[in-house]
Amino acid sequence: MNTKNNKRKRESVQKIEQVLVELLQTKELNQIRVSDICKRANLNRSTFYANYVDIYELADTIKEKLEAQVAELWKAEIVQGYNSNNYLVLFQHIAQNQIFYRTYFKLGYDEKYKIFQYDYNLAKKYFDDCFIEYHMEFFKSGLNRIIKLWLQNGCKETPEEIFEIIKSEYQGREEFFATT
Repeated sequence: MNTKNNKRKRESVQKIEQVLVELLQTKELNQIRVSDICKRANLNRSTFYANYVDIYELADTIKEKLEAQVAELWKAEIVQGYNSNNYLVLFQHIAQNQIFYRTYFKLGYDEKYKIFQYDYNLAKKYFDDCFIEYHMEFFKSGLNRIIKLWLQNGCKETPEEIFEIIKSEYQGREEFFATT
């Protein structure tokens, strides 16, 4: 394969994705056209269509990349079969990648909670294997809303402060969170 073309393709894809994320800060996905992206990225429409079927596939690609980045945060733990429940790592990642998380939430991808880790086995043990789905939903929904609010406020609080807020809501259940 031609390395020069691979580099050019990677750069084009990166430009296209970056432009979509930028446009999504002020527009809804259904208001954005391929021509808007190409004009702003200074690329031909053929370059866009060589990489994506449509804008929705592009949006899904961005979502998948973010979810892969988040999964990478806990890769070592997953491989070892260990869960530290260290949400501080997630909050630090969010603070460093605010625009991507705002985009993720704006597109409604948070409904499936793919970026949040929840230790089902620990919850079964702690809650005597009762109503686990309800406990999980309560935790995920609360965490989801706190992250959205934090992003909406420009991440003024530090990741450490947000982590302490979450921990304070689960007083007496320290095993759900890593000690820092």
